Formats: sequence, structure tokens, C-alpha cells
Amino acid sequence: MNNLVKKKYQPLVFVFVLFWGTTLFGQQDAQYTQYMYNTVSVNPAYAGSRGHLSIAALYRNQWLGLDGAPETQTLNLHTPMGYRGVGLGISIVNDKIGPTSETYFDVDFSYTIQTSFEGKLSFGLKASAHMLDIRYSELDEFNIDPQLQAQQDIQNKFSPNIGAGVYYHTERFYAGLSAPRILETTHFDESSISTAKEQINFYAITGYVWDLNPFLKFKPTLLTKMVQGAPLQVDLSANFMLNEKFVGGLAYRWDAAFSGLFGFHISDSMFIGLAYDREITELGAATFNDGSFEVIFRYDFIRNVGNLKSPRFF
Repeated sequence: MNNLVKKKYQPLVFVFVLFWGTTLFGQQDAQYTQYMYNTVSVNPAYAGSRGHLSIAALYRNQWLGLDGAPETQTLNLHTPMGYRGVGLGISIVNDKIGPTSETYFDVDFSYTIQTSFEGKLSFGLKASAHMLDIRYSELDEFNIDPQLQAQQDIQNKFSPNIGAGVYYHTERFYAGLSAPRILETTHFDESSISTAKEQINFYAITGYVWDLNPFLKFKPTLLTKMVQGAPLQVDLSANFMLNEKFVGGLAYRWDAAFSGLFGFHISDSMFIGLAYDREITELGAATFNDGSFEVIFRYDFIRNVGNLKSPRFF
């Protein structure tokens, strides 16, 4: 490993040692800027709420320019079932940072009741299988605790989890509360020098769609993540939709980053979205950090209602 690569990689090794060399508390769930298009990843009650089969794939590369920086790949699909009010979803989330890799296999179940002419209230459950890999051998090039280097690599360590959520929506408004991972799993035994304990991440999400004129819509959204041992995370975004085709806006992650978002409805069924984050922390000022990039692709198998197609804005 040349000196340049080592220099770029060292901040990430520091993060790894900080998190895994002691008892880890704090947020572990993957982070998304385009959460408004990926709601099923944080709230199982969203499954089936679009009224048709929906498939989405998301890729996020955080802290561009830093070797081994966090990368997240997400693939999910969800659909209403033949039984009235029932929704089902399947997700795969792969999250990497340096020598660690975590993969979640999720199954979501929802049940929806009609609360008014427009309003629907959904209750959701999530069942997860978590696989953890840690490659301690990749740390041999760095001057860190020899006890940490001597640890055996961990491969496909399995742990189950469950989650729950509630989601309410009309044609213009939505709000949800959820905890995707409820079990506080400890990944290592007490004899290990490294202990990682997953804390419960609580999410609150809401948004609204305003018609500013016949051609322009305003779509503000808010996501709040709460977890013991970490600062409150608040994501606020403001998007504008032109002719129900082009979407553009800005987002702010409290005390963390500003983001630019752009989306395009290629057709009634097909959507692609892009986001770029620029951190405002000390890490964002580092020369090796070129920001974070995210792309999402979604395809909806829209059902025709007579000769009309009912669009969904969230």
C-alpha cells in the first residue's frame, strides 16, 4: 500500500477503531438523502402503499475520494396483495465501511385501513436477517492496537431482528413513525476486545404536496432520526416538481450537510433521482473528501383506472 493511499485511508481506520475497538453505541442504520423515494427502507408500514408493484434500487457513495469510505446499495420491491389492505415488501441493504460489511435481508408486512374518504392508516412489521463481515486482516498496514490486528476475521455472522411502523397518508399528505430494528443485538461476546451493540433507531417522517400553479408543485419533506448515544438527526428538504416530470430542490441535514437533489420521470412508470451532499463538518473541509453522491432508480407497474393513471407523489 503506497503512502498516498495509506494517508487517505487512515481517517477511516480511526473511525473503525473508534467504533469497533470499544463498546459501540449510536446510529448504525444506513443513511439516505433521497429518503422520500425510499420510505420502505425505514418504515415497513409503507409496503404496498403506492397501490401497485414498485421496485427501487439505490446506490450511495459517501465521502468521495476517501478509500474505503461508506457505500450503500439498496434493492427493494413492495406491492399490495390480493387480500384487501395487505401489503408485502422485500429488501436487501448492503452497507460497507472500510473492512466491515453488513447485509440486511428484510421482509415487510403491512395492513391498511380506510380512516376517511381520502385517509389511509397502515400498520407494518419487519423481519430481518443481518449478516456481518469484519476483515481485521486489512488493518495490518497501520500502527494500531496489536490486539485488534490479532482478531480473527468475522465472516457472515448472523443475527435476526424485527421492526415495526405506522404510516398515514392521503393524496397530498403523509406521516409515519417507525423503528426498523427493535432488538438491541450485541455482535461480540464479553471476552472480545471489541463490542458492537445495535441501538434502536426511531424515525419520524412527513411531507406534503402543494399546487403552486397548474404546472408547479412544492414538495417539502422532513425526516427525523433518534437514537441513544448519537445527536438527533434532522433532514429537511424542499423539492419543486415541474409538469409532473422534473424534480429539483435542496436539502439540509442539521449541522452535517447541504444537498442538491434532481429527479426526472422518464415515463409515468420510471423515475431516476440524483443527490449530492456537501458536508459542513470538519470532515467536509478535508482535502480528500469530495462530498457524497446518491442515485436512485424506481419503476412502478402502474394500474390503469379506466383510461386514467393515478400519479403518486410519494
